[in-house]
Amino acid sequence: MNLEALNATATAMVEPGKGILAADESTGTIQKRFDAIGVENTEDNRRDYRELLFRSEQAMREHISGVILFEETLFQNAADGTPLVELIRATGAIPGIKVDKGATKMAGFPGETVTKGLDKLSSRLREYREKGARFAKWRAVIDIDGHAIPSWGAIRANAHALARYAAICQQEDIVPIVEPEVLMDGAHDIDRCDEVTRKTLQAVFSELFEQRVALEGIVLKPNMVICGKKCRKQSSVAQVAERTIAALKATVPSAVPGIAYLSGGQSDEDATAHLDAMNKIGGFPWKMTFSYGRALQAAPQKAWSGKAENAEAAQKAFHHRARMNGLASKGEWSKDLEAA
Repeated sequence: MNLEALNATATAMVEPGKGILAADESTGTIQKRFDAIGVENTEDNRRDYRELLFRSEQAMREHISGVILFEETLFQNAADGTPLVELIRATGAIPGIKVDKGATKMAGFPGETVTKGLDKLSSRLREYREKGARFAKWRAVIDIDGHAIPSWGAIRANAHALARYAAICQQEDIVPIVEPEVLMDGAHDIDRCDEVTRKTLQAVFSELFEQRVALEGIVLKPNMVICGKKCRKQSSVAQVAERTIAALKATVPSAVPGIAYLSGGQSDEDATAHLDAMNKIGGFPWKMTFSYGRALQAAPQKAWSGKAENAEAAQKAFHHRARMNGLASKGEWSKDLEAA
């Protein structure tokens, strides 16, 4: 393990003013995105859409530090034969790869899941690294359902899998993005999200320590502390920012170079506003930026709608969202800029 190189990559991934584009939707997930805009889910359409993003020169160079890819995309070529990973590298962004195989039902724990994908991970990582990937991502899903779910057993199982994945990544000189996502799908309030988020992060860092993972060579991708979508009373931007910072200060060691938040189904503007509010508060030991999928891509997908003649409009929409989040990563965003 080359810890100096891992730390340099992790630090570059959270450079102020830039963040990570999560373009790692599985074929099934992107089907839902394409269905919403009336586009057939073919390999060519998936390539054309992602190529459009990676060729958004200004957005990529100025506001994107890295791109998480689905396995198909890592090995794909652009329409002109250029490897897509080379398009990413040419902008100065770092290519990465989603390596987990998704959540599966957890035996003995009704309603809960554990993420699979550790089998043959070392050999897969070596292949991905040869193709240009320098970081990886593994997502653990923690649902909230009343006070029974999540169980401690499910939290521990997911934390252990995340730690084993992270250790294997570092062994292969790949920076692991550690993503324990407490879902915001339920009716829980911000207090319950805070409780579960703290418990989950405590378990994750305990397991990372046990598995001898070098914290200087990881990036954390957590949820924000926020009400569930079905909660009758939603939190203010200030509450989300304050509660999230407090929860992470209590659980995340300062050795971690940076935190790249997931958007978790928030609207484009909400995800930007929450990130900005946290960076305006400041006073934390890590860089705080974004690793957004839908919150970066919803607008360009709608503008594109599968039509080549819409590529410029889609790239403009992508640049706008990337710029807004880049400003938020420095605490320099304002709502007035959205209309600019």
